[in-house]
Amino acid sequence: MPSSQPIMFQGTHSDAGKSVIVTAFCRIFSQNGYKTAPFKSQNMALNSYITVDGKEIGRAQGVQAEAANIQATTDMNPILIKPNRENESQIVVHGKPFKNMEAGAYRRDFFDTGIQLIQQSLMNLNKKYDRIVIEGAGSPAEVNLNDRELVNMRVARMANAPVVLIGDIEKGGVFASLVGTLQLLEKEDHSRVIGVIINKFRGDLSLLQPGLSWFEEYTGKKVLGVIPHLPNLNIDAEDSVILNQYTHKQNSEKEIDIAVIQYPKISNFTDLDPFTVEEDCHIRYVSSAKELKQPDLVILPGSKNTIEDLLFLKDSGLADKLESLRKKGNTFFFGICGGYQMLGSEVHDPFSIESPFVTTKGLQFVPLQTTITKEKTTTLSEGIVIFQNNRFEVKGYEIHMGITKFESNVKPFIKKTTELDGCMSYNEKIIGTYFHGIFHNDPFRESYINHIREFKGLAPIYRRPSYVDIREEAYDRLADHVRHHVDLEYIETKMKEYQQAAT
Repeated sequence: MPSSQPIMFQGTHSDAGKSVIVTAFCRIFSQNGYKTAPFKSQNMALNSYITVDGKEIGRAQGVQAEAANIQATTDMNPILIKPNRENESQIVVHGKPFKNMEAGAYRRDFFDTGIQLIQQSLMNLNKKYDRIVIEGAGSPAEVNLNDRELVNMRVARMANAPVVLIGDIEKGGVFASLVGTLQLLEKEDHSRVIGVIINKFRGDLSLLQPGLSWFEEYTGKKVLGVIPHLPNLNIDAEDSVILNQYTHKQNSEKEIDIAVIQYPKISNFTDLDPFTVEEDCHIRYVSSAKELKQPDLVILPGSKNTIEDLLFLKDSGLADKLESLRKKGNTFFFGICGGYQMLGSEVHDPFSIESPFVTTKGLQFVPLQTTITKEKTTTLSEGIVIFQNNRFEVKGYEIHMGITKFESNVKPFIKKTTELDGCMSYNEKIIGTYFHGIFHNDPFRESYINHIREFKGLAPIYRRPSYVDIREEAYDRLADHVRHHVDLEYIETKMKEYQQAAT
């Protein structure tokens, strides 16, 4: 059985670019002929990914596995934390819900269990792969948390992995954050850091060079690379921080205006990524009635807490505005997972899983009721959509805690092998489904956008871009970009040294 060579990437803070750089190295090592796996011991994210055996992991690790040209498994992310209420999260262990826990209880009671899970997953990956590319979380310098942390230097020690520290120059103060992080590390952990990467650089590198020289002399750590900002990278994000790059404003230069409702517990918003490559579509995220305006399409995405987000729609005035748009008849509506549940007449929560409200009225756009259940559905799915009298084979994945039943006869949206999914109004203006990834099906997405165009009196556009191909090209583009700007040879040397020292 092979003994793998691990490398770990940690950041000076959240959103430093760890996930993207790990993705790049997964593709680089795969291109170089190594069987490579990503690993993140503990991930906090509302965007998730379904493995081939129907288990739930962080979306970033699923994407990283795709970049490495392997199938994702729960060993790549054994612990997933999904916030669902204030100071409470659902703890997912090896792809299945374990229990809901408050932060203090998780830190106090889960630590020993977490250590065992992480050690076993690392052992499993070590037996199967040549390389393990490990991602940290937040910062390794959180001195108030480090005695029981499960995701940074403790994992590096378990795996005996050299560490590369990543700083984001775009946020300012990159040298201070890198130096400060290094100075706050324990001596053993400090020596484990083989160098740093400065990420998201824009401008003239010669102006940065004096700072790079100073940093190396002051810290004794090598600057392994300065990675320029890479625009238009079509790779799934898992953190809602990414939504800050989107505007809530309309764009008159685009023919199709798409408003995505950004409620507090929005999840799996990567469902909407394919619209970003459509030249005629402008996608914007709105969280108030004032921002909504008169869009051509409103999408209600997934939610980790359907009831609380439904109450947000009502309290913010968005629910009334959506009803006004529905009555006018010029707007299409598409609900996915939690958004699909919101379209119905009522949502029931008899076990108080999401809220103390036993029954909450929905938007009442379609005649269905949903009951929140203790059991969670996580599965890859496929079926047939009949839309505009055309037949489309579609694939997706389901992640939901709820059973939806119809109050009267409705037109189903997807015909699966043994059951039906979702519903569609007879004029096809209102659609709801449990299928995440529905818009990643290129032929259906083309037909759906063209239907909206034709309703507006616009000519259809055919031969639209394939989002699947674009994402695969993005992995290669990212790998080439990082390969060009990072001292890969030095990193490879250090990885081998660490493995040799352990044997």
